[in-house]
Amino acid sequence: MGRRDKGFEPLFRKMQDENLPQLVIDHFKHYYDQLVAGQTGNLPETEIEPIETLPEMEKLGTDQRVAAGERAMHRAAIIKLNGGLGTSMGMQKAKSLLQVKNGLSFLDIIVRQALALDAEPPVIFMNSFSTQDDTRKALSGYSHLKRQPVPLDFLQHKIPKVSARDLGPMHHADNPHLEWCPPGHGDLYPALLSSGMLDRLLKAGYAYAFVSNADNLGAVLDPAILGYFVESGLSFMMEAADRTDADKKGGHLARMKSGGLVLREIAQTPEADVRTFQDIRRHKFFNTNNVWIHLPALKKILARKKGILGLPMIRNRKTLDPRDPDSLPVYQLETAVGAAISVFDKVGAIRVPRRRFIPVKSTNDLLALRSDHYVLTSRYRLVPNPKRKTDRRVQIRLDPAYYKSIDQFEYRFPCGAPSLLECESLTIDGDIRFGNDVRLKGGVELLNENDGTYDMEPHRSLEGTLRV
Repeated sequence: MGRRDKGFEPLFRKMQDENLPQLVIDHFKHYYDQLVAGQTGNLPETEIEPIETLPEMEKLGTDQRVAAGERAMHRAAIIKLNGGLGTSMGMQKAKSLLQVKNGLSFLDIIVRQALALDAEPPVIFMNSFSTQDDTRKALSGYSHLKRQPVPLDFLQHKIPKVSARDLGPMHHADNPHLEWCPPGHGDLYPALLSSGMLDRLLKAGYAYAFVSNADNLGAVLDPAILGYFVESGLSFMMEAADRTDADKKGGHLARMKSGGLVLREIAQTPEADVRTFQDIRRHKFFNTNNVWIHLPALKKILARKKGILGLPMIRNRKTLDPRDPDSLPVYQLETAVGAAISVFDKVGAIRVPRRRFIPVKSTNDLLALRSDHYVLTSRYRLVPNPKRKTDRRVQIRLDPAYYKSIDQFEYRFPCGAPSLLECESLTIDGDIRFGNDVRLKGGVELLNENDGTYDMEPHRSLEGTLRV
């Protein structure tokens, strides 16, 4: 056994003790060997070129293409990446359980969006061990899901955290759960294979999968995009959108100087290139994490590569306990689902409008969705309120000391969100609790510089700066 294999042995035993599939162990070792060899997964600016233009979704929707998509709809499945707990908002359950609009959760809206499509494509969730039970319980009332020809969900794997000091396994006597981490949503591909879900989909006659994050309610299976994907003969396609300052830390699309498209995440960017990475005029398109996969092509490439696609490694340096910055340093070896754009044989990307990317990463985003800034259509599409006089999204910054967690947020908006229909930006500094029927207009800045909570009286209309 070589030096690398000896170093891997404790991790191998740890994974075997958890009864993880051999494919998962082999997959993890593929990246562990890169780590031991000193590879960082970094992609410097000198190796890539910006992308100037992409085919535009708004120009794809010809009658012929929509018809092709509608014909293929019965062969398409929806896969939602649903492994997150919403810890950034203080949640200990699946983020997709959170109520976001009209008393409905992400899960409710996702299922109803699919039901509103004539073909009623199956909805499949890639859950984590932390979200599976919550998700199944929340969806138990949707009886039609039990009749779909493939299971409702499959499990994302878990992998060991690796010591940044000696590249061995980590131990935490009080909380062994902290010794493990998810391998990133790039785990979709081995998880589809090891769970048997890929074979089930193919056996049931499905050829296409539309994959997106569960917290992005703008990601709806669209017949025009499906028609383009079918007619193009692509194996893999990414939806990319124009970057703004709000997206400058998200992964961007680029072209390798050696040829081919690539997704670069900030964790793969050398420190010297971070400023260029965040230059939204140079790198114009970001990954929405809405991707389209030709399932027979995925089956072939996984067979050819023996289950290991070889997606670019993301070496994330963290602490053993994410809540304790002084705990031991670790590496989490991750991959991104969109990184498959550099692995499949025939790939492409399209430019989509911002309405297909409406994520909820913080309570700032949640406030916008719950307000009248957005409306939910009869087909459960979440769209900007047509009564707004501008196409720009409202910019919101809530004081994290008082609004960061969902409990803090609910306490300070007990009557629901204020009206943001005519609001362009909202900044709140300090502790302010809103009454019923508060309307915000234009640019609004609210400041409470005193100790204690300020109760905003109901039926107020505010604009400009208000100090309380």
